[in-house]
Amino acid sequence: MRTKILDIILDNYPEEGFLKADGFDDAIIGIDSKGSKLVYSVSKCLNILMKDGMDFEDAYEYFYYNVEAAYVGEHTPIWVNDTFEL
Repeated sequence: MRTKILDIILDNYPEEGFLKADGFDDAIIGIDSKGSKLVYSVSKCLNILMKDGMDFEDAYEYFYYNVEAAYVGEHTPIWVNDTFEL
């Protein structure tokens, strides 16, 4: 299910080939200034993982090892380390 932010981005930039991180649509907070990469909130990503049953330490380790560290080309999303809202 797409979020309102993602819908707005895709409606305004239909030609961009955005790469999405599976399962983290609700953590999207915008796009970069060139309009070619999605920008995600790390705290929202961690909250999503914890809602799926992980404790904070497991979510943190999983996120940084399996999500943030993954490079998938020039359109790899940007991860913003923001204040944790647990």
